[in-house]
Amino acid sequence: MADGAVLVLNSLYQAVQVTGVRRAFLLFCGGRARAVGPDFATYDFENWCDIPPGAGDDVVRTPRRAIRVPRVIQLLHYDRLPRREVRFTRRNIFFRDRSRCQYCGRGYTQRELNLDHVVPLSRGGSSAWDNVVCACLACNGRKGNRTPQEAGMALIRPPRKPAGHPVLRAGWIGPLHEEWKTYLDVAYWNVELEEDVLPVPREAGS
Repeated sequence: MADGAVLVLNSLYQAVQVTGVRRAFLLFCGGRARAVGPDFATYDFENWCDIPPGAGDDVVRTPRRAIRVPRVIQLLHYDRLPRREVRFTRRNIFFRDRSRCQYCGRGYTQRELNLDHVVPLSRGGSSAWDNVVCACLACNGRKGNRTPQEAGMALIRPPRKPAGHPVLRAGWIGPLHEEWKTYLDVAYWNVELEEDVLPVPREAGS
């Protein structure tokens, strides 16, 4: 079974989860989900199997053929709306800020970033979504124990609590597939998600 991840939509085309390829295929070939192509066309399992994999596509191999891994699937009978909660964690802050320093705007690896309290704790600031941002080592050192205004440094965008985001919930730290981006737009920073929304597929013989 191929490694990787698949974005799961509800029946209203809203992203609700990121799951592994194996679980996605259990839902897909079991008739509980359909694949969604880049042009928004949908495919049941048999029709999807007729599409030859392209160069660079991840595939699941069977004795008879290679089946392209869909990057987006849609649950056929799940129309619940995402519920709200995103944990305040270091990883989620990095994802919210796209691993970019919120002072200079440059992208860095996570090892090259610190978390900065916009209003320092010693000045009455809190460890909360709206007061913690990613900062590169240089900007973090320059700002020191001051507010951005005192340091003459402007934030590239105000920090705020993110909405529930399928990628955040899954702890996914790999690349965002191009096919996902239509469904992971800025609107998701205004809606939060519940703990687990995927139905548990039944294994053959269970």
